[in-house]
Amino acid sequence: MNSLKLGIVGLGNMGTQHYQSITQQFVKRVEVTAVCDLDPNRLSNVSPGITRFSDGLEMIESGLIEALLIATPHYDHSTIGEAALKNGLHLLVEKPIAVHKNACQELIKAYEQRPRKEQVFCAMFNQRTDPRYQRIREMIGNGELGNLRRMNWIITDWFRPDIYYRSGGWRATWRGEGGGVLLNQCPHQLDLLWWLFGTPTQVWAQCRFGQWHDIEVEDDVTALLTYENGATCSFITTTGETPGTNRLEIVAENGTVIADKSGLRLCKNSVPISEFCSNTDQPFGKPTVEEVKIPIDGKGGQHREILQNFVDNVLDQTPLLAPAIEGIHSVELANAMLLSTFENQIVPMPLDGDHYWRHLEQRIANSNYQKETVTVAVAAAAMNKSY
Repeated sequence: MNSLKLGIVGLGNMGTQHYQSITQQFVKRVEVTAVCDLDPNRLSNVSPGITRFSDGLEMIESGLIEALLIATPHYDHSTIGEAALKNGLHLLVEKPIAVHKNACQELIKAYEQRPRKEQVFCAMFNQRTDPRYQRIREMIGNGELGNLRRMNWIITDWFRPDIYYRSGGWRATWRGEGGGVLLNQCPHQLDLLWWLFGTPTQVWAQCRFGQWHDIEVEDDVTALLTYENGATCSFITTTGETPGTNRLEIVAENGTVIADKSGLRLCKNSVPISEFCSNTDQPFGKPTVEEVKIPIDGKGGQHREILQNFVDNVLDQTPLLAPAIEGIHSVELANAMLLSTFENQIVPMPLDGDHYWRHLEQRIANSNYQKETVTVAVAAAAMNKSY
């Protein structure tokens, strides 16, 4: 196989961006042979020679594609994904891989029972390509930082105006999207929380619903995660602030790592915190600190790098950067934060998926929310800013 035949289902903002990346040859050894969307206007923009479908299952069973990229509204990720895997296709799914933990488990089960063992299952966690987070993961893994004590992540540069939420009837509704900032913008950061720090033992959160917009789901979140070694992580996000910030701070025995828009730096302690605390005879003493700027080149290849990695894994067995079976962890964190708010209590981990699903079903059933929708033209430059 010299080139992978790919189908794309969903030609909204992200689906169109992926389509353009491939057809403009930013991603090599792959060709779009079929696309699917419910909107005929979107299908009309596709190049001649590419087969167009309005039914996802029909495209999956057409024999025209070897792999599928899912870029639909969230609830369809798991249902279409299961069909693709059961039909022997390689699968790349946009984030989140599903709306709730139970749906993640069903999708992963379909992968585990796939008809062809060589099938590839990948998720669009493009922030894993960012060299800042790759370097942090390396420092944690090799023990350079020592035991982690406290993490703070403030990610508030997801600002969205009201027209964004009106651009799709499914957006920011329990029935159409299953959540707000946690399910749409922040799966990237929630994935990185797991990728860097693992699964917490408990989650507490205050999610505010429609705090800054006329929506029924969360647009403002403050959460506290606790880990087995006693470390804590505070996580703050919103789509209601501008200019906002994106700052991750990690306090560890050997120093503090800070990742923000200026890059990556390490404030390195001359002596580990615990050792200095136990042995110093100075009542107000503290270790000397050396600040080191860690060289970082760019933000990584982002979506295009994940696309290329997916193709390379199918064709050459190159290791995956973002195996989709790991996508359950970010969904579980989002669900736990929402459940903590629903019940106003700490949620132990792992999350009880059935318990959360009952709450979500109730939110959907009891919703009286009515929204106005508008047609919005989104420039490619704006889509490319959606990390």
